[in-house]
Amino acid sequence: MNFLAHIYLSGDNDLITIGNFIADGIKGKDYENYSRDIQIGILLHREIDTYTDAHETVRLSTKRLHEKYGHYSGVIVDILYDHFLAKNWPDYCATPLERYVQYFYDILETHYDLLPHRVKKMMPYMITDDWLSSYASIEGISRVLDGMNRRTKNRSGMHEAIYELETFYPHFEEEFRDFFDDLIIFSNQKLLQLSNTVY
Repeated sequence: MNFLAHIYLSGDNDLITIGNFIADGIKGKDYENYSRDIQIGILLHREIDTYTDAHETVRLSTKRLHEKYGHYSGVIVDILYDHFLAKNWPDYCATPLERYVQYFYDILETHYDLLPHRVKKMMPYMITDDWLSSYASIEGISRVLDGMNRRTKNRSGMHEAIYELETFYPHFEEEFRDFFDDLIIFSNQKLLQLSNTVY
């Protein structure tokens, strides 16, 4: 669910960005059915997820949630980190968030035929409700957590994690900053490597 981070870490190639965005729905070697740049985006997404799950700072954040939310803690931290990326966006990108996000919505519509069915179904809601820009506010993240809780048929209790966000806000924000600096370096290196090895 950390859509904004994955989009940002894709660089300035539209098809790599799309590949990164749709990657969760592409299983196993099915990525080979796509063009080279989309393959790079899918593989980059997988590398980012593996790196994130193993990072000691991310584990510090998830540990704070684990007793209450169990295996949903990682998903919650992904969402919280997207909040801090959106909130601190000028620190990472010269293009204003609203303009950046609108450009992303535009490339989704331009390349609509390439999108998996699941993404096509989600896209109208994402654009109409402007999910990505809404991440910058507590209210926006609260709506995301509510939606994720409904997707788990209310089993996860993820909607309640807004309380942990507010209670430990400076801790989560500091952990996000420490981790994201590392992730940017890793992603840039991995993107270069994939660009030289995927044909």
